Amino acid sequence: MTTGSPLRVGIFVFDDAEELDVVGPWEVLAAWARLSELRPEVLTFSTDGAGVRLAKGLRIVPDASADDVGALHVLVYPGGQGTRRLVRDREHLAWVRAVRARVPLVTSVCTGALVLAAAGLLAGRPATTHWGAFDELAALDPSVAADTEARFVDDGDVVTAAGVSAGIDMSLHLVARLESPEAARDVRRAIQYDPAPPV
Repeated sequence: MTTGSPLRVGIFVFDDAEELDVVGPWEVLAAWARLSELRPEVLTFSTDGAGVRLAKGLRIVPDASADDVGALHVLVYPGGQGTRRLVRDREHLAWVRAVRARVPLVTSVCTGALVLAAAGLLAGRPATTHWGAFDELAALDPSVAADTEARFVDDGDVVTAAGVSAGIDMSLHLVARLESPEAARDVRRAIQYDPAPPV
């Protein structure tokens, strides 16, 4: 991906976001930033710039507020119980639509897809989410072509990932897409990500 300025990736954080939805992509993308000659900037931001408490208690102090984050090339929108509140927040959904209009690539992890759907970003498009949230996705927008098998779905300017750990897979895909498969393999080796579940 060639741009006139350094690639900037923003991970939106909010109260009750799922920890791995946030830190999984962060780990992959921050490792990429250290290894890549593209030197992408990866940062976190919250609505007002204040700290947030994630679903299991991890606290994060973001780098910026939504107003101050600046231009982004990629938005990562995590899931978690906090999305259930945000899908009903008209002001927030208007913000999501406005972000979509100016950010070339919008991505979600897990139930972050519910917020994208509520904002109208997934209408008529293929998408995925956590295995336990497909009924909620259909209720929010029955036109979404739900993929219940994929770890992530790349539909061009919108990429959605399945539940929690799938955000790591999606983020490696983003590295491959934005730079190269070789760069993604370098990142995968650096973080020693080679899934072989013990159970």
